[in-house]
Formats: sequence, C-alpha cells, structure tokens
Amino acid sequence: MTAPDTHRAIEAVWRIESARLIAGLTRIVGDVGAAEDLAQDALVAALERWPESGVPDSPGAWLMATAKHRAIDLLRRRALLERKHEQLGYELEAVQEMAVPDLDAAIDDHVGDDLLRLMFTACHPVLSTEARVALTLRLVGGLTTEEIARAFLVPASTVAQRIVRAKRTLAEARVRFEVPRGAELAGRLSSVLEVLYLVFNEGYSATAGDDWMRPALCEDALRLGRILAGLAPEEPEVHGLVALMEIQASRSRARVGPSGEPVLLLDQNRARWDHLLIGRGLEALRRAEELGGAEGPYALQARIAACHARAHTPEETDWKRIAALYDVLAEVAPSPVVALNRAVAIGMAFGPAVGLERVDALTSEPLLRSYHLLPAVRGDLLDKLGRFEEARAEFERAASLTRNARERDLLLQRAAACAGRPVVTGPSRERKAPMSS
Repeated sequence: MTAPDTHRAIEAVWRIESARLIAGLTRIVGDVGAAEDLAQDALVAALERWPESGVPDSPGAWLMATAKHRAIDLLRRRALLERKHEQLGYELEAVQEMAVPDLDAAIDDHVGDDLLRLMFTACHPVLSTEARVALTLRLVGGLTTEEIARAFLVPASTVAQRIVRAKRTLAEARVRFEVPRGAELAGRLSSVLEVLYLVFNEGYSATAGDDWMRPALCEDALRLGRILAGLAPEEPEVHGLVALMEIQASRSRARVGPSGEPVLLLDQNRARWDHLLIGRGLEALRRAEELGGAEGPYALQARIAACHARAHTPEETDWKRIAALYDVLAEVAPSPVVALNRAVAIGMAFGPAVGLERVDALTSEPLLRSYHLLPAVRGDLLDKLGRFEEARAEFERAASLTRNARERDLLLQRAAACAGRPVVTGPSRERKAPMSS
C-alpha cells in the first residue's frame, strides 16, 4: 500500500473509531479533553508507523491499545504530581482490570455505555448550545474543526475556541462521565436530542450561505441519532426524532433542482423520494408509539412528516389531520414557529383566508419579527387570495431577511411573478418553517 493510500486508510479508520476511542479513554482518565489528546496521540503514532508497517488487521484495537498505554502513563504522572500514591495504585489496578489479551474485545468493552456517556457529556446543559453542537460533532461525529466551520459558515478559529472552552468548562464543572439517572435523565436527554435536531435542521435548510442544503450534516445527525436509538432503545422520543429525520431526509434528492435551486414540497417529484428511508422512519415512529411516546414533540413532528410521506400526490395530503396534529404540538411544545407551521396547515386545510387570519395574529410576536418565513408564508397566502401587490411586498421583505442566497433568489422570483398574475383559484405552493419542506 502506498503512503497516500495508507493515509486515506488512516483517515477512514479515524472517522469510524474516534468516537469509541475517545469514549473509552474518557472512562479511564475521567476528562474528555485529556481523552481527546490521548486519542490524537494514538493517531499521530499510527501516521508515523503504519506507512512502514502497514495497516494492522484490527486498526481500532491498535489505536485503543496505544492510547491505553499513554493513559496509564498520564495517570502515573498525575499521581506523582499530586503525591497520591494510593490513588495511583487504585487507578492502575482499574486500568489493568480493563485490559484483556484480546484487543478486539478491548476496543468493544463497554462501548455502548461509553458512547452514550460521551454523548451526554458533549451535550451537557452547562455548555452553550453552540458549544454542545461543536463538541458533539467533534467528539461523537468525528468531524474536524475545519469541517464543522465549513458546515456552519463560521471561521475555524471560532469553532476551535468553542471546543477548547467547552472542554475547559466540563473539567471546571467536574462533569461526571456518566448517563444521568432518574429525573435528571429527561433534561439531559432533551439536550442531546436538541443538538441532533439542530444539526439536522442546519443541514436540511441551511440558514446562510450559497447552498440550499448541506446533506453531510443531515447524514451526521441521522447517523448519531441511529446510534443513540441503539444505545437507548426504551426512550420513545429518541425513536421519534430518528423517525422525523429519516422521513425528512427521504426528500433530500427532490428538494434541490439541477442547478442547486430549491424545490418546495408541493413541487417535488415524489418518485425521487427515498422510500427505504421512509420505511425506516415509519418503523421508528411505530416504535416510539409502542413505547407510549406518540405525543412527544419529535414523534408528533414525525407523524406530520408521515402524512406527507404517505401521500403519493400533493392532492392526497391529509391537511386536516396535519392541522389537528399541529394543534396537539402547539399544546405540547408551544413556540412561535410551531404556531406559524400550524397556520400554514390550517390555510391548506380550510382555505388561505383562514390561514392568513392565523398568520396575521402572529405578526406582533417578537421572536418572529426578523424571521423571514413569516412574511414568506404571508406572501404565499396573499398570492393565493389574488392580493398580488401585497404578496410581492411580503416576498421582497422575506428575501431581505434570509441569509441563504438560494432562498433569497426563490423569494425574489416569487415576488416578480406576482406582477400581472391571474387570480389563483386553488392552492399552488407552500413554504413552511425548517423541517417542513
């Protein structure tokens, strides 16, 4: 194998094994920052040795064995510095008990528990939302700082600072490497799910930049969600979120046109939807419902997405059921964005005049004043009512608020189309908040 081939193999191994490696090392040393440093040291060792010796048969086990030796050295240094010889003996004994002759077994030892602990640690509420997202993508998702920066259109230095501060905050707060129990579990789990949801949303409807979607982020969030569902199989909202992401991701190919332009839900070629992902999503939704989570916030959104997935044509969409599900969601997880989505569904189910009345009731909502989808939805409803000049103004306002170039172009096109347009007698297009188109 040539050196470039070896380096590509090492990159592939790292992407697959890094989360498990960092999780296992965090269990040993009790510090996620130190664990990542140890894992990076093992990676450097691989980069130095594998081009000459070749990639080992069990590369993940090799990395773990190398990192464990370095972890033992770290524990020895800590103990000497702190003059805690008794603690040194205890820690070394604990590490030695974990080391078994079979390195393949060693890499898998406690892997499920460790990955779950790592996910809960990276998403700890003591961290800001931005820090949780960056740390989760770095430690659990295996993304580099540069990849995270490109995905969220921020400087790499900003992401690096967030990660450094996050690890320092976790260490200073003495966050334990554990899965919380009892009442604390629900709050901590909601933080993990929120991070995955945010990552997926950013991939599905990019908030800024030149691309309508960033599919790699959707894939990362979905991959982590599937891992979490396997590690926490009895948590209904985990399955609800996975169901939502699977069904939404099924539309990805149909949401972008040949030149990268956005294609909205009612204009999409449904033959291009991925029916394997739809099937997986419906199965995850069934699991969430069996566990009693049918009315969890993510499961409710998945049930709404399932209504679209089951409709072979836009005309077959059961908008009255969707509106009813939004009624429940508005009670379970009230928010201005949910209220806006609900108004869209009501407009589709009962006519644009009724929908516009609901949207107009939201125009004074402070959190929606700079939200470009409020005037976009209002413009769509006014367009359907034949109030073209008002619709044009709303589309232009929406275009001025969005930071996504593709979406801006679409909104300006809709504004231009309002001039001299004949009266619309039935529903044409719709545009909803993120996770809906």
